[in-house]
Amino acid sequence: MDRWKGRVALVTGASVGIGATIAKELVRYGMTVVGCARSLDKIQALAAECKSAGHSGVLIPMKCDLTNAEDIQSMFAAIKAQHKGVDVCINNAGLAHPESLLSGKSSAWKNMLDVNVMALSICTREAYQSMKERNIDDGHIINLNSICGHIVINSGDIHFYTATKYAVSALTEGLRQELREAKTHIRATSISPGIVETEFAHRFYSESPDKASATYSQLKPLEAIDVANAVVYVLSAPPHVQIAEMLLRPVEQQA
Repeated sequence: MDRWKGRVALVTGASVGIGATIAKELVRYGMTVVGCARSLDKIQALAAECKSAGHSGVLIPMKCDLTNAEDIQSMFAAIKAQHKGVDVCINNAGLAHPESLLSGKSSAWKNMLDVNVMALSICTREAYQSMKERNIDDGHIINLNSICGHIVINSGDIHFYTATKYAVSALTEGLRQELREAKTHIRATSISPGIVETEFAHRFYSESPDKASATYSQLKPLEAIDVANAVVYVLSAPPHVQIAEMLLRPVEQQA
C-alpha cells in the first residue's frame, strides 16, 4: 500500500458499515479519503476518531445526495478544487428495499436503480475523467457488488435488488473492457460479499426486526473489516495484476 500514501480515494456511503470501515482502513494506510454520504455527522465523528488514533492519512467528510446527478458532479468539482482529483474510486453506496417484482412500489425500484446503478456509473465516469485529465495511469475503480450479482436467490423481496447487482457485474466488466481499449492501466474490480453483519438487514427488514436478527444468527457472517481487507488486498496487487472479481462468502453460507 506504500504507493497509495498521500493519494486521494473517494468512498461513497462512508457514514456506516462497510463504507465507514473501508474509509478508516485507507486512512490508516496513509491515503487522503473523501468520504461522502447524505449526512455528515457520522463521517465527521469517524474523521475525528482517525485523527485521534494518529493515522497517517486523513478523512475528509463531504455531503452528497447520490440520487442527484448534479450533486455528484458538484462533489467531484469540489474534490478537484481541494485535492486535484481522485486516484481511487470506491463505489460502496448501495441500498435495498423489500419490493417484489409482482407487487413492488415503482418509487422503491427507482431508488435502488438511482443509487446502485446510476450513482455508481456517474461516479465511475467522473473518476475516470479526473484520472485522465491528470494523466493518472495507475488509478483504480472498485465496485462493491454482492453475491446477488451472480446468483438469483429464491426470495421475492430481493429480486429487484438482485437485478441492480447483476447490472454492477456487467458494468464492472464493461468498464474493464473499455479501459483496456483506451490503452490505460487503470484497473476495475468488483468485490462481491455474501452476508455481512452491518446495519443492512436491519434497514431492509425495518418492519420485521426478528427477520433482521435471524439473518445474522443462522451462521457466522462476514464482518465489515473482512470486506475492507479485500479492498486493501486488491489495491495492494502489483500494477500489472488486475483482480477483476473477488467473491467473499461466509464459510457456512450455502448460496
